[in-house]
Amino acid sequence: MGNKKVLIIDDDAKIRRVLDLRLKKAGYQVFVAANGEAGLNLFRAEQPDIIITDILMPGKEGLETIMELRRDSPEVKIIAMSGGGRVGAEEYLDLAKKFGAQYAFTKPFTGKEVLLAVRKLLDNSPGVKNTFG
Repeated sequence: MGNKKVLIIDDDAKIRRVLDLRLKKAGYQVFVAANGEAGLNLFRAEQPDIIITDILMPGKEGLETIMELRRDSPEVKIIAMSGGGRVGAEEYLDLAKKFGAQYAFTKPFTGKEVLLAVRKLLDNSPGVKNTFG
């Protein structure tokens, strides 16, 4: 598992740090980006196995980022997360699922929940069911 790569895209430095530490402790190679543009550049450079992205970010936001990731790499695994916004987290996460995220989390969530989703997606690679928590 040590060679599995995870990319975290979130404009919240605290969330990036918590997920980074949790995933590294679990043996993953972790890359972090503060926005969608930086995340897409890291994705192209590092070819991670899974992406965890926030939905609401300045600049290139999460839904746009998910669409570009899907276009460039239809097989990539994506976990979306959102704390809500003008319409609330549920609507954003529903859109994220339509655009291709396999899991969606409402903030706040636990590192354990995200780690479990990462493990499920990476262990059951072919034909992963769309499951949302």
